[in-house]
Amino acid sequence: MEIKEDIPHRISSVYKNMSKGQKNLSAYILSSFDKAAYLTASKLGELVGLSESTVVRFAYMLGYEGYPKFQRALQEMLRNKLTSVQRAEIVSGLETSMVLKSTLKADMENIRLTIEDADSETFEKVVDSILKARSIYILGLRSAVPLVQFMGYYFNFIFNNIRIVTSGVNDIFEQLIHAGPEDVLIAISFPRYARRTVEAIALTKLKGTTVIALTDSSLSPLAQYADHTLLARSDMASFADSLVAPLSLINALIIAVGISKKGDVSTEFSRLESIWDKYNVYVGKDDV
Repeated sequence: MEIKEDIPHRISSVYKNMSKGQKNLSAYILSSFDKAAYLTASKLGELVGLSESTVVRFAYMLGYEGYPKFQRALQEMLRNKLTSVQRAEIVSGLETSMVLKSTLKADMENIRLTIEDADSETFEKVVDSILKARSIYILGLRSAVPLVQFMGYYFNFIFNNIRIVTSGVNDIFEQLIHAGPEDVLIAISFPRYARRTVEAIALTKLKGTTVIALTDSSLSPLAQYADHTLLARSDMASFADSLVAPLSLINALIIAVGISKKGDVSTEFSRLESIWDKYNVYVGKDDV
């Protein structure tokens, strides 16, 4: 019998063959999946009175290749469902002494998974689209704003056609009013996805603009409107989003575009260095 991909259906399909302990584990996962998704096998077992090995076997029983795969599936299911309050509750029991290392490890895992998902062919198409664009619009709201600003800051050294689109005095629809078929819109959003971002790219897509989505999953609402989608993991069991992998992906884009326009970039930075030196923009060796 084919088992459906989502966890509730997987549990339902094998529930009658479960032991009492496995049924208790199922009940906990289905009622508290927002917390279960970020627990180790050992901690999850402890909460329901089972051994770590029993929890691992449970993951295999559901058709996953080990507990990490099961945990990742839980996190995928939650990706756009957790509120900030729920995220805060997940880490409320974490000891302060554990925060630094656990956060860095989570970011390392996001980078690793982003590398696994990396599509070089799509990346090259994105770079090509950016280089050919008449105007480059970079859109991001809420927690994506720092990513937009970082990309815009460096792209402005390379291009003279950058348009940063964030919430401000003008509505984002007004900021995108001149976007057309010769332009590119780079839209950035991660869970929880900003509704206004999705609405804006849907409208811009109707105008024939090439849409590039920087998001976390092919199931992201941005992906359905995108001509090209670049994926970066942003999972973080906290109210604060993890932007390490998305920032690394943006950095790769900046470098790739810069290499393609090496001559222009060198000329621009030579001119800027003279200005920076003249006005003492940066701390020099004589200042130390």
